[in-house]
Amino acid sequence: MKCYIGIDLGSTTTKAIVLGADETILGRGITNSRSNYSIAAEVAKREAFVDTRFFLFHRQIADNPALAGKIDDFLTNFEQDFRLEQFLEQLVDLETTCAANADRERYGEQTDDIRAMLRDVFARLRDEAPDLFGPGSRRKSDFFRDIAGSRYTLACEAVSKNSPLNFDVLLNIFDRSIIDVENKVSDDADEAKFMSALDRSCRRSATLLSIAADLRQPLQSVLQTELEETYVIGTGYGRATLPFSREHIRSEILCHGLGAHIMYPRTTTVLDIGGQDTKAIQVDAHGIVESFQMNDRCAAGCGRYLGYIADEMNLGLHELGPMAMESTRKVRINSTCTVFAGAELRDRLSMGEKREDIVQGLHRAIILRAMSILSRSGGVHDQFTFTGGVAKNEAAVQVLKELVYENYGELTMNVDPDSIYTGALGAATFAQRVVEH
Repeated sequence: MKCYIGIDLGSTTTKAIVLGADETILGRGITNSRSNYSIAAEVAKREAFVDTRFFLFHRQIADNPALAGKIDDFLTNFEQDFRLEQFLEQLVDLETTCAANADRERYGEQTDDIRAMLRDVFARLRDEAPDLFGPGSRRKSDFFRDIAGSRYTLACEAVSKNSPLNFDVLLNIFDRSIIDVENKVSDDADEAKFMSALDRSCRRSATLLSIAADLRQPLQSVLQTELEETYVIGTGYGRATLPFSREHIRSEILCHGLGAHIMYPRTTTVLDIGGQDTKAIQVDAHGIVESFQMNDRCAAGCGRYLGYIADEMNLGLHELGPMAMESTRKVRINSTCTVFAGAELRDRLSMGEKREDIVQGLHRAIILRAMSILSRSGGVHDQFTFTGGVAKNEAAVQVLKELVYENYGELTMNVDPDSIYTGALGAATFAQRVVEH
């Protein structure tokens, strides 16, 4: 089966899209960018191929009468069960790696106690894992490092309460181990994990259990389908480090412009706020870039800025948007420099200002900077499309809508749930057009 692949290697996340010959999006994959960009690109691609298997399986079973009206719920639970199988496999690898890193040369006579604590920690993680991926559960991250790291920390706190050993010892072992574990690339068509997940899903329902054999055959057919990497295009902040020849690389500007056009064909203005830069792009009716502007090399006004603020406030990045939405008073943040904004944040907190008001002001400062870049690119025209990781932040979207309305009036603003994949979609479309057109 022909597959056209686009890889967007960003400073914080790496995304991949798999397109079919007819430009249908078959799969999406995302991972956190690593120090080894080649591995990040490979992991994102493998994740996109996993998603493609689910897409093809959906096609195979769409006409099964026993699943009428239930197919979406079934597939959602099936994918959750597959992610659980993935998580448990990586958890075994992490435990083995942590135990190896708790070596006698480093820890001496404490080694046996540390390894005993690790066994207790990982027993707790295994026991709670099914609830993290069960029906209706909502994970705070798609990344093993984030999920395992947060649960590992909580388990270590509980285990170390009755131990004389320093809690930090276990955290240091995790930090040394996680890179080795997350840098392993698994097979996207691992039949054992898919089949185990299917069995787990079917056991929840008498109806599904009765048709389990009918579901196994199409799943096996999908897993045996060869996904041919017909052509690959890379883009993004780290594109120069991708192991591709020059003809397989496109600029971020071109890919985000075309990707936004593919998602919303009437797009004329694109704003992309990623981890490391902000781009304002004007495109024509065919998605071809007419003009653009970018921020300077400073990360102010980008996702990294929000990440820095989240760290300063001891919060997860995903918590900033909801917190800002609770603001009842506008606070003007004077600095968009990450270093000075941190100092201003601490000053305002010491003066008793509410965290939610300060965070809302920080979001407004970011969007004001983006509005300046948009103005230099030629302004905002209908339709306007907002892309990048920050487009998933509800507070940033709200402030942007307000400022666009104040400056340009009523127009259509597009924000897609999958906007973080815009660059990868543009790259995959370029790949498809190289061969098919």
